[in-house]
Amino acid sequence: MGITVHPEAKALIFDLDGTLSDSLPVHIKTWNMIGEKYGFDFDPQIIYEMTGMPTIEFARRINRQYNVSESPENLVKMKQQLFWDHADLLIPVAKVTAIVKRYHGKLPMAVGTGASRKSAEVQLKALGLTEYFDAIVSADDVTQHKPEPETFLECARLMGVEPQYCQVFEDGDLGIIAAEKAGMFITDVRPHINYGEWAHS
Repeated sequence: MGITVHPEAKALIFDLDGTLSDSLPVHIKTWNMIGEKYGFDFDPQIIYEMTGMPTIEFARRINRQYNVSESPENLVKMKQQLFWDHADLLIPVAKVTAIVKRYHGKLPMAVGTGASRKSAEVQLKALGLTEYFDAIVSADDVTQHKPEPETFLECARLMGVEPQYCQVFEDGDLGIIAAEKAGMFITDVRPHINYGEWAHS
């Protein structure tokens, strides 16, 4: 049984990192580059624990965990620039993007992500997916991030579809909690995807 669209769904909402974009290797690579600069070995488990949160929260975690004195804001700027510079390494998650292409023009679709708007736009462009979405709701567009439901509720509002008729595709625990709070259909894509050597059991 592959990834399917709920028969009652009237709109589809996709998380970005790890759902549409197999971006974990690039995130790990670029955090490692920051680790080299500041003298720490980045633990990839941080990404698994915090998937869905904005980058500033990752930076604060690194400040605490590794006693890095650089401001979180500067860490975010460095991390984002490194990520954008390596966007050519991104690859799409084929089983999820197949759903996007199959339902393009049939159901409205949005991206609901904890990434910044620029990061979302850079990734979608690199993956060739920009044209498929009616709306993007990024970390810059909400005040309460996942696991709060605001990101997905704003997607529903922009698409003009009641939340209970929206289906969310997610790979993060925080995003799944957010979708539950929003009262939406939920598909956890993780059981359907092989993330290569970066997969976690």
